[in-house]
Amino acid sequence: MSPFQLTRTLPEDATEAALRADVLHGLTRTPKELPPKWFYDARGSELFEEITRLPEYYPTRAEREILIARAPEIAAATGARTLVELGSGSSEKTRYLIDALLPELDSYVPVDVSESALHGAAEALLAERPGLHIHALVADFTRGLALPGTPGPRLVAFLGGTVGNLLPAEREVFLRSVRAMLAPGDALLLGTDLVKDEATLVAAYDDAAGVTAAFNKNVLAVIARELEADVDPADFDHVAFWDRDREWIEMRLRARHALTVKIPQLDLVVPFEAGEEMRTEVSAKFRQAGVRAELAGAGLELTRWWTDKEGRFALSLSTAR
Repeated sequence: MSPFQLTRTLPEDATEAALRADVLHGLTRTPKELPPKWFYDARGSELFEEITRLPEYYPTRAEREILIARAPEIAAATGARTLVELGSGSSEKTRYLIDALLPELDSYVPVDVSESALHGAAEALLAERPGLHIHALVADFTRGLALPGTPGPRLVAFLGGTVGNLLPAEREVFLRSVRAMLAPGDALLLGTDLVKDEATLVAAYDDAAGVTAAFNKNVLAVIARELEADVDPADFDHVAFWDRDREWIEMRLRARHALTVKIPQLDLVVPFEAGEEMRTEVSAKFRQAGVRAELAGAGLELTRWWTDKEGRFALSLSTAR
């Protein structure tokens, strides 16, 4: 059996079709919006890696602290023989889980829309852990997912607080889809950023060096390149603010002056008024009671809850009810 296998569940042209659909829908609605997944071309991924090293951006460090301290407990609690990671990317933090689960761990199933990211992560992991089997899935986990036939029990991990990028109704659908994946004995490990003071939250999404601003504007570079849109990122300012009522950070792009964006591939002309804002990301922050309630609504029971020493970020373990 080969140590690496890759299964594509997305058609080759699925990314292009999804981008076209999202841009057409998002730029013709009021208020305008674009989904955050379009930040992550090669340049966007580089910028995000830079963001994770910024002094203001605590989530990556806080989650890594928990994984380093608690991975053995997670392994003992789950006894997982298969680790499934949704939105795996570079799989950098996942190494702590993998090492804690070995030697009982048989298979690692990274799931991502980027085939190149999956290949790169697998190559690095197998060089260090030659006994591991990796079955990568090129898939969009937000649209339902059929897992390969790997041995149980399985641990499904969704790290990085990415669940906060989903709106409440989307989180409900997502968590129900995860519940449907789980057999008796399986578990979900979920990373959630926690509610904290506004200054800390806003600084994490509006750093002094302007890296997050460049990351936010990169979505415009993506549609300019992929859809030949006539749009200049310099015509927009980066905006990040804390919505106290919804308890989430919003990132937006604000038009610096009245302008028109032409997208010939979509036969679309999009006017922006001076000061008009377009939402590009929501990043919800959580409290333990809220996480427990959302999990319960999806048929999952929260059984373990770990935070970093400063209580900024949490990893929770849940099982099917």
